[in-house]
Amino acid sequence: MGLRVLAAMSGGVDSATAAARAVDAGHEVTGVHLALSSNPQSYRTGARGCCTIEDARDARRAADVIGIPFYVWDMAERFARDVVDDFVTEYAAGRTPNPCLRCNEKIKFEAVLDRALALGFDAVCTGHYARIADDGALRRAVDPGKDQSYVLAVLNKDQIAHAMFPLGDTPKTLVREEAHSRGLLVADKPDSHDVCFIADGDTRGFLARKLGSEPGAIVDADGTVLGSHEGAYGYTIGQRKGLHLDRPAPDGRPRYVLSIEPVSNTVTVGPADALGVREITAIRSVWTGCEPPTAPIECAVQLRAHGEVHDCVAAMEGDSLRIDLRSPARGVAPGQAAVLYAGDTVLGSATISAARAAV
Repeated sequence: MGLRVLAAMSGGVDSATAAARAVDAGHEVTGVHLALSSNPQSYRTGARGCCTIEDARDARRAADVIGIPFYVWDMAERFARDVVDDFVTEYAAGRTPNPCLRCNEKIKFEAVLDRALALGFDAVCTGHYARIADDGALRRAVDPGKDQSYVLAVLNKDQIAHAMFPLGDTPKTLVREEAHSRGLLVADKPDSHDVCFIADGDTRGFLARKLGSEPGAIVDADGTVLGSHEGAYGYTIGQRKGLHLDRPAPDGRPRYVLSIEPVSNTVTVGPADALGVREITAIRSVWTGCEPPTAPIECAVQLRAHGEVHDCVAAMEGDSLRIDLRSPARGVAPGQAAVLYAGDTVLGSATISAARAAV
């Protein structure tokens, strides 16, 4: 017997194909597009597949082709508070947030799922590339280049139990071919990239408009002033370009952002080999593939979307998660997610609060 399924339709090829597959599986499917901006024209324009007026129209046309009811839900206020404001606050605090992860957590699988369950739906279907195992564990997609388990790892067990990811077992190229065969006009629509609520892609400019100019110093590890900046929020750990330093390094090698101190408004830079991190502390852990470990576990950790995977030992220390890497990782920034895996299965995730250099 089929389920009552709410299909979140962004206006892109993935969510449209996922909705069509849910219909093929015998479910009673209703499409919904999330209106995430009170002024959609202020968001990114063009055929990108996320939150513009064109996207809403594309989603509606896809629903018509599939033959399912379609609605638009206004999530602008919730999105502004839980994703956009959070993004700005995190950068102001010297951290590097992932807005797609926050959107999955707070919008698609909290606000939308809560409303869907209240309306009598059994599950929410999306076009994410991930799989759900028979035991309810979240697993990587078969297409490693499109795998989105990292940005879904913040979901809890109950949310995963009410989720559907019909595309997790299919490479993206075949999804586009399938969309063509179904007559979906979004079959060739480009994938969305970057941050959807920053229309021109200029994150530093967006933050400057929100936070204003806050001049400060760029220094090396011993405190020598090398240059200045207009806001520490405009930098991320591991950044190389855009430093505009007045004094080159004595050895001529490039410098990278090593740390960001929002209280003193200082950005510290140094050589690439100073970026190596061996020990990570993370907070707000969520465990879906196992129970919270009572002893250290051998596993692997991914520290950014589509980033490298590192072997590690993870252990709970009070309310915090400690991760000891077998080999150093670079560009590890507070605010990012650390997602633990056993093979292709997500064990849990947590938000990085501190990282210590390799010694």
